[in-house]
Amino acid sequence: MSGTTVKDLNDIQVASRPVWPTWWVVFLRELSELWIWGKALTLIILYSIYLGASSYIFAANSELSLIPPKEMIFLTLAGAINVSLFVALIIGADSFSGERERATLEALLLTPAKRRQIVAGKFLASISPWPVAMLIAIPYTVVLSQNDPILGTALLWGAILGSLLSPAFTGFAMIVSLWSVSNRTSLFVSLTVYILFYLPVQFPGSAQTGTFGRLLKQLNPLEGADHFLEKIIVNNRTVSELLPFLWASIIFAILVFAILFLFAAPRLRLDGGIPIRFGRKANKIMVSLILLVSLLLSISAIPVKAYRPAQAAANELQITIDKEAVVAKNGDRVDFNTAVTNNASTASPPLIVAMNIINLSSKGDVVDPEDWSPQRTQYLEPLAPGEASTQSWVLNTILEGDYTVYVVVIPEPVAPNQTSQPITSPGVHVTVEHFARLNPGGILPYAIGIPLILVLVLAGVLWLRRRNTDTGETS
Repeated sequence: MSGTTVKDLNDIQVASRPVWPTWWVVFLRELSELWIWGKALTLIILYSIYLGASSYIFAANSELSLIPPKEMIFLTLAGAINVSLFVALIIGADSFSGERERATLEALLLTPAKRRQIVAGKFLASISPWPVAMLIAIPYTVVLSQNDPILGTALLWGAILGSLLSPAFTGFAMIVSLWSVSNRTSLFVSLTVYILFYLPVQFPGSAQTGTFGRLLKQLNPLEGADHFLEKIIVNNRTVSELLPFLWASIIFAILVFAILFLFAAPRLRLDGGIPIRFGRKANKIMVSLILLVSLLLSISAIPVKAYRPAQAAANELQITIDKEAVVAKNGDRVDFNTAVTNNASTASPPLIVAMNIINLSSKGDVVDPEDWSPQRTQYLEPLAPGEASTQSWVLNTILEGDYTVYVVVIPEPVAPNQTSQPITSPGVHVTVEHFARLNPGGILPYAIGIPLILVLVLAGVLWLRRRNTDTGETS
């Protein structure tokens, strides 16, 4: 080393430095601009405020506070996924068209980096808000779950579906941004497509039945994922049974990634614009699609004839209930038991025991029993002569007022062309008084604390940004 000069040492040090791939350099640059100099942290703060407010409303509002825990979990995760997709679209739509308007895309294109590596780095940075959004949603979901055993499965599938949809919609917005001349056009097109995907999710259940309704659920990636998540969490359905509703999301993601990286990325241009031209065939294809949708709508409008079985004789069954009247506050839990006895000389058929609740006030709202009880139906094996079976029930008092709760036993019909006679228990008069809770379920610290922490992080980032700017000006 005695003959080595200072220049040689510098050359050795430069040569020994690791050479990072271009996509990694672009990723780090975009990540810094998004979270330190860009809008990602601001959007995440708005997302956390929305999630905290909606979770507090679910827990505090007397009409919503005791929605069954499974539905609470589903609503929280579905809201987190939908809002995070909105954030992903905004970031993706700004990725290229925004740089065109800020006149920073030209400098990036003049580098020796390949177009596909530039797009890959930007894409990885643009999907970074989703893991943060999922982490923020976890504490709210845990609190609202009320220790329901479905929590682990719900969080797993929420993370899987979000990790599938968020990159897909981010990639779609990047395609639009890559081909858009202005940032306004990119945002408008991306959000319009998102709204078109999102609106069918909000349709009432009656509008989603029939041939066209079922087809819409399976073709719409958002609707299919929402339906899949709801049935897995709320209705305990199996993955194999609901897998057809995931194919649209998977195919949509594959198509987006293929178009983005195989076709659009190598054709990234400074001036934007779609690098293909449409001819008259496009109009014929559009007309064919309209006719196809009209045909599907007409098929879905065909009424289905109802089947009305014949009346059959009732078995000698008896059902009793252990309460007559209950006075409770909204938010309380009421437990009661029923007993079904077979007084016949022969064994009974399989039995279905169902609970119902009726509002006694003619001016009150119609009660949805599913909102008041986590389990409305129980299935019993055939009872031997003289045998009795006891069932336990839970009633969550939501709205103040006067109600009657009763339970019905329905013998399973013995043949497809026969029916059976339900047997009704005595009613339980439930009087619910109003009671307000300031911190229902312990959700308030999360609803306030998480957005506050993120605001403090943003304040720290702004302080560091100003400090770096001032240092750069004085140096």
